[in-house]
Amino acid sequence: MEKNIPYKTYLNEDEMPKQWYNVRADMKNKPAPLLNPATHKPMTAEELSAVFCKELVAQELDNENAYIDIPQEILDFYKMYRPSPLVRAYCLEKILDTPAKIYYKFEGNNTSGSHKLNSAIAQAYYAKKQGLRGVTTETGAGQWGTALSMACAYLGLDCKVFMVKVSYEQKPFRREVMRTYGASVTPSPSETTEVGKKILREHPGTTGSLGCAISEAVEVATHTEGYRYVLGSVLNQVLLHQSIIGLESKAAFEKLGVKPDIIIGCAGGGSNLGGLIAPFMGEKLRGEADYRFIAVEPASCPSFTRGKYAYDFCDTGMVCPLAKMYTLGSGFIPSANHAGGLRYHGMSSTLSQLYDDKLMEAVSVEQTKVFEAAQQFARIEGILPAPESSHAIRVAIDEAMKCKETGEEKTILFGLTGTGYFALVAYQKFNDGEMSDYIPTDEELAKSFAGLPKVD
Repeated sequence: MEKNIPYKTYLNEDEMPKQWYNVRADMKNKPAPLLNPATHKPMTAEELSAVFCKELVAQELDNENAYIDIPQEILDFYKMYRPSPLVRAYCLEKILDTPAKIYYKFEGNNTSGSHKLNSAIAQAYYAKKQGLRGVTTETGAGQWGTALSMACAYLGLDCKVFMVKVSYEQKPFRREVMRTYGASVTPSPSETTEVGKKILREHPGTTGSLGCAISEAVEVATHTEGYRYVLGSVLNQVLLHQSIIGLESKAAFEKLGVKPDIIIGCAGGGSNLGGLIAPFMGEKLRGEADYRFIAVEPASCPSFTRGKYAYDFCDTGMVCPLAKMYTLGSGFIPSANHAGGLRYHGMSSTLSQLYDDKLMEAVSVEQTKVFEAAQQFARIEGILPAPESSHAIRVAIDEAMKCKETGEEKTILFGLTGTGYFALVAYQKFNDGEMSDYIPTDEELAKSFAGLPKVD
């Protein structure tokens, strides 16, 4: 072990960030506004408040304030599981025989098993503060639904979760954790909503997608008094709350006197990646430092690497606002064999703008290679990683091996956003040699792109 560099670095309680960081404040090119799907005009705060909590709408539309105070009640909740450790992967470095120094920010030290709790408690808090009875949401692999059910139980709110059908069936124990915390969990698409019935008519036998589940959750929220819709990724407000990850990481590196060269995160809708890179990206935007950022997405759902940068519906049922983002089309439904929770057809508008401005890179990886990396990491570092996080592990290993070839001593940081104990069906398929790699064809994507809305 290197002198004075511990395996794990924690911040002291008084060193924990007291504010979230809003990267949009430092962006020269701001993310394009959400558009009303009927008028194609920018959504107003009043219009958004019919779907989201008022305070969250203010955060969603805020492009000016770089720092936003974290309410004391949320800070008190954070203290139950934060700060999370910044870990030096010494064992992995040794096995790889690489000169690279590898660190990961581990967000799995809470019952929800992931980083999602950082935003869940914030959104539930603002819903409670507004006097609402409950919230609705969607979940893919189940991490977000689990986190939100925990936050709602803590604050005494009702929680209605629409879970992507393939995950509902493959991950029954994740579903039962949500129910234990008091949430109702419905497989999506379902017969309980009008939009769900419509999707089932058009796609009989579909295994669902996040876009489908979002449509159902929004319908219920807007047709049930005292409820609002909350989302676990994609939106600006979520990236804001998740900036706690990057802020803690940056503070821990400063404590060690170390600076990362490469920062890697998995990318589905953008919550983990956006939260991890936020303060480092802020330095890059202000010209104070430079970093290489890599977004890693599944080859089966490649929004960045094969998507179009265009306005699109945020949901399959086409009831949500239009967002300008890298998208595969709101009608795109990933293969049922897709093993992770990175099933969203589009990408955060904030991250999409940063990617379009060439401030970060993106790569897509096949899931068998992802699980090879996950297995190697579990055997060496002792943590069974979530399939989503394992995308970042795959590329972190690849970058470390490039350093071995060149002799460069790069410092690599990746986000380990959660544990994989509820993803054992996917691990079983990998271990039994039954996992395959599905990559959509150009023809399949062209068909999905054809459904993109026409926006002037």
